[in-house]
Amino acid sequence: MASNPIRYSFGGDEHLFAEIDREMSLQAFFRGLKLTRALEALQLPGILDICLANASFQVRFNPDALDPYVLLEQLKALEAGSSGEADTLETRIIEVPVFYNDPWTHETLMRFRDRHQAPEGSDLDYAAEINGFADSAEFIAAHSNTPWFVSMVGFVSGLPFMYQMVERQKQLQVPKYLRPRTDTPGLSLGHGGCFGCIYSVRGAGGYQLFGITPMPIYDPAQRLGYLKQDMVFFKAGDIVQFRPVDRAAYDTLCEEVQRGEFTPEIREVTFALADFLDDPQGYPQQLKRGLYDH
Repeated sequence: MASNPIRYSFGGDEHLFAEIDREMSLQAFFRGLKLTRALEALQLPGILDICLANASFQVRFNPDALDPYVLLEQLKALEAGSSGEADTLETRIIEVPVFYNDPWTHETLMRFRDRHQAPEGSDLDYAAEINGFADSAEFIAAHSNTPWFVSMVGFVSGLPFMYQMVERQKQLQVPKYLRPRTDTPGLSLGHGGCFGCIYSVRGAGGYQLFGITPMPIYDPAQRLGYLKQDMVFFKAGDIVQFRPVDRAAYDTLCEEVQRGEFTPEIREVTFALADFLDDPQGYPQQLKRGLYDH
């Protein structure tokens, strides 16, 4: 099926915005990923930043060094040249340990029940109920069984937005809080709409809280080995596999982080969009094979 033309618009003197589609899909994301990577490879003088989002992207440029309409024509040419290409991505699948229903996020969410749709229970209880699961344990199993695709990084430094790799009708859907919290523990696992996230730092937030990871994902001091190359760990196109851990395992991993010895399990993979669309249940399970068993 042919893709709709991308809608381009200028924002002030320094920004070009590209709307790929009105709704998020892996197809829309791949179009944006291919175009932004191709634009980056051109190394046009005057481009200051390229910011990819779920179904759009934005380019910041210096209009004194790069004519806005030259940039626009370059993007249109790249768009025309990429039609019909196979959507594949050389990426990595990353195992992220999660202590679900931990005491810290639980204490936080209980402090803000007056801002929640279901103040009588927890966020996990609410998520399980509205998604048709018998209890929070069933919901956690569904949440952690299938990998998640990192579609963008932002909002605050290092925060990944993730899209579960299942058929659209099986997406876990949970609305955001009625009013945002003024506090969220750093490294909390959140969910709003169909998107998951990991709060990279402590701060305000409106996503439902399910657990916490001991794994730092943003560190300006770059104290851990896997953060030496970049203080922001996640990149658009990464694939995340959550691994539930108990309190003892969580404490052990936190100690490894404190000693500077923690390293996440990572495997290089080739993701093929057509293979996922042909087998949305089996293909994600195939991708995560090879991560170490625990």
